Amino acid sequence: MDYAEQLSTLQNAELIFDKQQCCHALERMACEITAKLKDAMPLVLPVMGGAVVFTGQLLPLLNFPLDFDYIHVSRYGNKLVGGNFEWTRLPKQDMRGRTVLILDDILDEGHTMAAIYNKAMSLGAKACYTAVFANKLLPHKKPIKADFVGLDVPNRYVFGFGMDVKGAWRNLPEIYAIGQ
Repeated sequence: MDYAEQLSTLQNAELIFDKQQCCHALERMACEITAKLKDAMPLVLPVMGGAVVFTGQLLPLLNFPLDFDYIHVSRYGNKLVGGNFEWTRLPKQDMRGRTVLILDDILDEGHTMAAIYNKAMSLGAKACYTAVFANKLLPHKKPIKADFVGLDVPNRYVFGFGMDVKGAWRNLPEIYAIGQ
């Protein structure tokens, strides 16, 4: 998509959550995560690249010591529909006996998060928690439910606050939806 098409996408999108709503959701999540994991010194694993915005804003709000690494796996790339898993990077940190917190931008169908959760457990994590900024409301059951959720979003293609539309608009402080 070229520059003009990206501008048109944003201009024709519907604002779902404004900046203030996103900030409040993030602060609430940070409190919930701190209450649950403050004594665990978890290994925090954001899923690149969607979790970058979410992670960068969440970490300063967590009031406990933690270790940090990342994982890179995708089913989307620059497409609108998920495909096969592409495992680009597994964490370098040892997960054996650790509490792990996986961060991602959105829990859509849940297949990617379920695969990452299962991978963490197979690598010896003693406990694994999941946190997503957006949880897409679907009419069917997902293979995994996030432990911590910022906002529930409609069953539409959403972007902003780390989520992209064909590679762009991750940098928006709000969440928008396209299509009906």
